[in-house]
Amino acid sequence: MSVEVETATKHAGEAGHSGPEIRSDVHVRIEPLERGGVSVALESRVKPYYGDAIRRQTEEVLEALGVRHAQVAIHDEGALPFVIAARIEAAARRAGLGEGTRVLPDRLSLPDPSPRDRMRRSRLYVPGSEPKYFINAALHGADAIILDLEDSVHPSEKDAARLLVRNALRAVDFLQCERMVRINQLPLGLEDLEEIVPESPDLILIPKVETPGQVIDASQKIAEIKANYGITRPIWLMPILESALGIEKTYEIATASGEIVALTIGLEDYTADLGVVKTATGAESLFARQRMVNAAHAAGVQAIDSVFGDVGDMDALRAWALTSRAMGFEGMGCVHPLQIPVIHEAFAPTPAEIEKARKIVAAYNEAQQKGLGVVSLGSKMIDPPVVQRALKLMARAQAMGLVA
Repeated sequence: MSVEVETATKHAGEAGHSGPEIRSDVHVRIEPLERGGVSVALESRVKPYYGDAIRRQTEEVLEALGVRHAQVAIHDEGALPFVIAARIEAAARRAGLGEGTRVLPDRLSLPDPSPRDRMRRSRLYVPGSEPKYFINAALHGADAIILDLEDSVHPSEKDAARLLVRNALRAVDFLQCERMVRINQLPLGLEDLEEIVPESPDLILIPKVETPGQVIDASQKIAEIKANYGITRPIWLMPILESALGIEKTYEIATASGEIVALTIGLEDYTADLGVVKTATGAESLFARQRMVNAAHAAGVQAIDSVFGDVGDMDALRAWALTSRAMGFEGMGCVHPLQIPVIHEAFAPTPAEIEKARKIVAAYNEAQQKGLGVVSLGSKMIDPPVVQRALKLMARAQAMGLVA
């Protein structure tokens, strides 16, 4: 009598993390078999409550990926279903299984499309490989959440992180935050777009841009994917300038695509390119930041400043943000939630500025009603550019809820 023996291939795949310091994640190991069906070994602190659901989801995801025979080991650390699905899919792909097949969680209703000129005072970076930060990210009140696939993700985790971010865009409610994704430097970033664009993020950040061609390549790829999926809502672009060459080509980059709504600068890479130390005062990057602000305004897009890396020095952050606003920036990046209220306060018009702008606007409206071509406030004549600046300030104060 012959006996059939399950023979495992030499190629197993793993994804995710587990351990005493890990939360909201799961480690999955998939070992393909030639026969014997699917067996699931599960470890989880919530096994008595959710063990059956985790097993059922595992079997459903593997079936959708076309995996019929495998040994699966799961060590759960409180992961949500969209995380479990992403980790199983990543492990299967690393085992050479399920290529070309996506297993997607149910999609929440998409928020309204993001306006081109929406307020972008703060954008909070969230590592794309750390699901524990996803769920509560929007509660901190940033104008935008950046799901990051670049610098915060280890090179060996790029493939798994893009699946995790893809699923998060479908399954996580980011409330009123603009949903941004920072892809990897091109050409790797084009692979990120394949997974990310179908989920309709509001904005894509393109890192380390040095030529208009890089923006054009990303823009064309996005347009191609949108057409394939029938996506009509806008997906905006924000190039990140991080080198001397990028700064030299700022205006050409800013006008490379009609989808660009903002420019930003990465000062860690920029100062490294110059071979100088990045300081809290920013004197070494003043030229680059001024040039970027000027080019952004010339191109009709927003200028957004870099992140401030010292999360323990709020006074220095406040001083930096006030200087940024005075230079013409409209916001900056955040690496910690505690930075958000400080940045919002710094980029808000002061009561004195609002009152002065209110008087200028009132004088302007009165002159318009009287058919006067000259606007005066007291003994001073108000030039048209001053009126326009006051109108912009009042509109910004209204958007921030500072005036009715």
